[in-house]
Amino acid sequence: MVSLPDPAALAEAVRRQAAELGFQACGIAGIDLSADEERLMAWLRRGRQGTMHFMGRHGRKRARPAHLFPGARTVISVRMDYSPPGATDPRAVLADGERAYVSRYAVGRDYHKLMRRKLQRLAEWLVERTGPFGYRAFVDSAPVLEKALARNAGLGWIGKNTLLLSRDAGSYFFLGELYTDLDLPPAQPPTGHCGSCRACLHACPTGAITGPYQLDATRCISYLTIEHQGPIPEALRPALGNRIFGCDDCQLCCPWNRYARPAADDDYRPRHGLDTAALVELFQWDEATFLERTAGSAIRRLGHERWLRNLAVALGNAPTNETVVAALRARADHPSPLVREHVQWGLHRHCSPKGSSRHGGSAPTTTLFS
Repeated sequence: MVSLPDPAALAEAVRRQAAELGFQACGIAGIDLSADEERLMAWLRRGRQGTMHFMGRHGRKRARPAHLFPGARTVISVRMDYSPPGATDPRAVLADGERAYVSRYAVGRDYHKLMRRKLQRLAEWLVERTGPFGYRAFVDSAPVLEKALARNAGLGWIGKNTLLLSRDAGSYFFLGELYTDLDLPPAQPPTGHCGSCRACLHACPTGAITGPYQLDATRCISYLTIEHQGPIPEALRPALGNRIFGCDDCQLCCPWNRYARPAADDDYRPRHGLDTAALVELFQWDEATFLERTAGSAIRRLGHERWLRNLAVALGNAPTNETVVAALRARADHPSPLVREHVQWGLHRHCSPKGSSRHGGSAPTTTLFS
């Protein structure tokens, strides 16, 4: 452990330097996450993680920073706003069943490398002032309870939709962490300010927010369209509407997001029209086009097969017309059984007497479970 002459002054200097580097907030947290650990383990025991088996493999390590980084004493937590400047109104895209909805965090460049570079620069700046010390930087790259750490660092509170909320920034932001062996003074976690609001519980299209502060990932559209490898459960497909990569509904309805600000970094501006692209256009991308257009994007990790899976569901939910049906039929013999099965489901929605009677308007946006 490095001996610091004035830890409080250094912590304040860290916050100022983080702002200089482009982070919108920075705080210091201790490493005691025992209460959060018990909640995590209970969530895992209920199977809420679905097929995200890595959650169970890491077990308690996620809540014990010193197990991930031996010698850890304090964590520097940072926030970077990502609401894409100039993006099409997300509500307008959701209301247009022929358009593809991509979660706003993913319409621009991938945040992982950008934030990690800035965290590394923050660490190097700190080394210049303290001398060598132990640290590791994380941006969704290791088993870290980032929301709990950010809360303990004073960056916000965990809301009923299980996201971190800030009174001055809502929830449209990324989090990153610098684990250190420095003995810096931790912040005080803020109180929660959700009050009696239940907007996020009512807004979730699939009822994945099963109660305040409770998320069943197996019903979450972000999980189903990004993390889940296999077929999307048929009962949930209609509720996906035109959402092909993630879901923002529990953020769009949150009153605190009236204070969300556009990202300061141009890297988060929409690329390739992904904030308002047509479903049919995206479904026609071959694998080479997919790889080219998603280079440097968080979408790349999805892979072309699951990209087509998600689009087939969205096209199945789209208003019935010749263009939509022709696009689905063009993929009916796709080599992937996963793609073929979802294409057949989409065609059945449009071409069967029962399915066609449901189409002619915009994609479903009502809650599946009351």
